[in-house]
Amino acid sequence: MPIDTVEILRELVSIPSVNPMGRNDLAPAGEARLTEHLAARLTALGLLVERQTIAPGRENLLARLDGDPPVESGGGLILLDAHQDTVPADHMTIEPFGGVVREGRLYGRGACDVKGGMAAMIAAIARLAQQRPAGMPTILLSFAADEEYQFTGVRALTAAWREGKGPWCMRRPDAAIVAEPTGLDVVVAHKGIIRWFCHTRGRAAHSSQPARGENAVYKMAQVVTAIERYARETLAARPSHALCGPYTLNVGVIQGGTSVNIVPESCRIELEIRVPPGGDPQRARAELIEYLASEMEEGRQPSSPAPLPMGEGREAARPAPFSVGLGSLMHDAPYMQGPALSNESNAGLAERLASTIREMTGQCQRHGVPYATHAAFYASIGVPTVVFGPGAIEQAHTADEWIPLDQLERAADILYGFIKTWRPL
Repeated sequence: MPIDTVEILRELVSIPSVNPMGRNDLAPAGEARLTEHLAARLTALGLLVERQTIAPGRENLLARLDGDPPVESGGGLILLDAHQDTVPADHMTIEPFGGVVREGRLYGRGACDVKGGMAAMIAAIARLAQQRPAGMPTILLSFAADEEYQFTGVRALTAAWREGKGPWCMRRPDAAIVAEPTGLDVVVAHKGIIRWFCHTRGRAAHSSQPARGENAVYKMAQVVTAIERYARETLAARPSHALCGPYTLNVGVIQGGTSVNIVPESCRIELEIRVPPGGDPQRARAELIEYLASEMEEGRQPSSPAPLPMGEGREAARPAPFSVGLGSLMHDAPYMQGPALSNESNAGLAERLASTIREMTGQCQRHGVPYATHAAFYASIGVPTVVFGPGAIEQAHTADEWIPLDQLERAADILYGFIKTWRPL
């Protein structure tokens, strides 16, 4: 029976699996419908299916196709991973779940990130399940929940392996391929990430008498200015990773106040730091917090180094000292963090996959990227891991998200060929 990769993708896109992202106003939301669809499709292909509950109504789905010989008899084990969730579909300019095909592209939320990669994996596994080639390794499919917001799905799966309680009590995989839109190149390294909320507190008052209150927004303005200075002067001075680039810091959201005629008593920002391989996201966060604390000591006087020459006797403008006060700035625990992926332990796998890609397409690059993926979690438990898939990261999360169909088909062929000819690293 022929495998229609495009039809597989249309089915996947038509089933909303929006990550709630901490919001209560998203409907439909969650991966439950997609989990059920995947379980039924993979069971029909003859795969063994197992679920791992992450939260109410949210599950990792694991599926196993036994190889020749099976793992228990010494056969190989390959992990293919694709997350189930997508970002919200707010403000899209196309029908988010239509799966419309037009001019060689399929449009819809998740088409690129990452249901295209998921469809390619399912199509490849369907062919392998039909043919059962001699020497094929056992394939473990991992369709994890909650990648886009907190990485809770992959954390639960890798924790189970660490504790010797992995799916079907199987050993850890010999290699893993994580689906993300890489343009059919092989990603061998990526940055880690950490995100959290930071708060300032003030005292409410009527806006006609602002001196009776303490303006939390004004306080946060000083904090944001210090964060910008830290990014510009401290992070920028750190060495840049050859494949993934430098440390980066971003304040992405600021919220404060309830009405223009009330002095705001609270203000909150949401920020992230992205850390190249070799760096530690937790340490990077701690260093920023230490910097802000030192900048915000009550009554601190600025140091007075020699003035910088500006010509004609003028001095360079210096940032004013903080007056916020240490007790009014609070940091929540991180709600999302993921390690960086290093290219130090995946060279053999990367070259093997790149060789297969070059045989089928004539070209393949190995490179690093600034975003985070599941790959670093699998690498952290000793599994050589790379990132691969159809589509371009520039189309992920966009208002008209799409994927080129020629790359979709090629990705399925590449995965099929790679697994069919697999031999131990």
